[in-house]
Formats: sequence, C-alpha cells, structure tokens
Amino acid sequence: MFVDKVKVFVKAGRGGDGCISFRREKFVPKGGPDGGDGGNGGNVIVRGNKHLNNLNHLFFKKHWFAGDGEHGRGKNQHGAKGEDCIIEVPTGTVIYEGDKLIGEILYDGQEIIVAKGGKGGRGNTHFKSPTRQAPRIRERGKPGEEKWLTFELKLIADVGIVGLPNAGKSTLLKCISNAEPKIADYPFTTLSPNLGVVEIDHKRITFADIPGIIEGAHEGKGLGLDFLRHIERTKVLLYLLDITSDPARDFAILQNEIREYNPMILKKPYIIALNKIDLVKEIIKFDEAIPISALKVIGIDELLKRIKEKIEEVEKYEREIR
Repeated sequence: MFVDKVKVFVKAGRGGDGCISFRREKFVPKGGPDGGDGGNGGNVIVRGNKHLNNLNHLFFKKHWFAGDGEHGRGKNQHGAKGEDCIIEVPTGTVIYEGDKLIGEILYDGQEIIVAKGGKGGRGNTHFKSPTRQAPRIRERGKPGEEKWLTFELKLIADVGIVGLPNAGKSTLLKCISNAEPKIADYPFTTLSPNLGVVEIDHKRITFADIPGIIEGAHEGKGLGLDFLRHIERTKVLLYLLDITSDPARDFAILQNEIREYNPMILKKPYIIALNKIDLVKEIIKFDEAIPISALKVIGIDELLKRIKEKIEEVEKYEREIR
C-alpha cells in the first residue's frame, strides 16, 4: 500500500511543576527556599529520512506524544526535560495544520518542530525577596501544544514520467532501472508512483513513474488528481506518448491537465519520447520527440543521454541563481 497523504494527531509534553522546598541541613541556620524548576515538556519534531518513500507508518499510527517534563525537586534540582517525539518522513513531505502551511521537508535530516513542549514551572526559590523570606509559591508547568496535522508527500525525483494510461511508462521504468512496477495490457496498472534509479555516465538520476493521467484528471477523474502533485518537484518532465495513438492530441491533453492543476509545472524543462515504434511501419515526426521502444529497448541510450544533458542544464542554472 502506498500512502502519500495522512492526518495525524500530535501532542507535545507538559512542563513539570516547580517545587516548594526549604533547606533543612544540619549546621545551616535559617535555611531559605531551594525548590527547583520543572523541566520543559518534549517537542514533537518531524525529521526527513531519505530511506523512506511513503507515509505508511503514519497511516497505522495516528497519535504521537512527546514526554512530559519532570517536576522540580529540593536543593534547587531542576526536573529533566521531557523526551522529544521524532516523526520520520520521506523528503518531499509537506505539513499542514488545516489550510495553514507549517513547513516542508526537503532534505535528509531536516527537522521541523510542529508542536512545542510546555514550559516548566518555577520553584519557590525564584520568589524569595527581602520581604518574603519563606515563599510558599511555585508555578505549575504549562501544557504542550496539541493539534491535528496533515502530511502530504510530493516525491522528489529528477525526472517525472508523464503519460496517458498504457503509454508504456512502467515498461520504460523497468527497462532503464531495477524497479519492478506492475505491467499489464490494460489501463491503470500503475496505482501509485514508482521510483527507479538510473546511472548514466556515473551520474545517478531518479525517475518517477506517475500513474496515468486522463482528460479531466484535474477535476478528480481517474487517478491523476491524487498523483499530479508528485511531478511538482521533478527537475525535468518526460512526456511519454504512444505513437500508435494520436501523439499531438495526447500531448495537448497532458499539458492541459497539468495547466489546470498547476500552470507553474509547465515552465519545467521537458523531453518528449514517442514510444512503441516497434508497432508501426513509419515513424512520424513530432516536436523533436525521440522515437523509442521501451519493450524492445530501441532508442533508450539516446533518450537517457538527452535526459542527462537536460538535467545538467537545470543543475547549472540552479547553481548560478543561488
């Protein structure tokens, strides 16, 4: 099961109470207040983990709690801080509280505090004054934040393979990488995004096979609406078109659906590949498209070379604007 959107409840720890205590030591006359402070409650922290690729673990565990701070003790001993609660998520996870964006996890090890622990209360030693020699006052610890959060995964990949159902996206991914996506001769065999890693001239490139987009996907038809967001963070789009169909029409449908979902995606660099050339006698020309056959492994080297060049152009541009 691939989970890319889930709602969870988080609760930070409560702060420990301050202590009311007075020194009672032999040979120490007129001992004053020595109540220690309570420890702060633990935070709930979201941390990026590059080894995760979905939110399954959050689907099966919907409630996350941080530890409470310990109470203060005599002899000015402060309570220990509550244990933090760490929620590990894949890179590319966006965190919302209702409609409010809390933050995004973009790299491995990145941390975001999503619920702060309560502050520990002060002990009675803080309330001593010349006119109040023996204060019997302390503060209670503050409660930690608690809230419902929505985690939404947007896969981070170098190349997003976009096409209509049965264009051959899964076959291409299997051809160029060690990924084992489901392949069959009927539409919507891909029900969740698949990732594959390809090494091209010592350069590792990650490909994401996005489930088939159909006309009306931006309105919720088919599976496209659920997975269109996974192409938002790709560096390059690879439009895979079926040459046995109508490539010009299919390309227009794909671009229109992407435009209706998020027009900014269309500004990404893209490459067009015409798949299934082994099934036609004559290869049509279409917008500098690269003819390939993922099944027969024809034209794949040229396609990968073009993709590598395009990604290097994007990376060079990103370095220049930093």
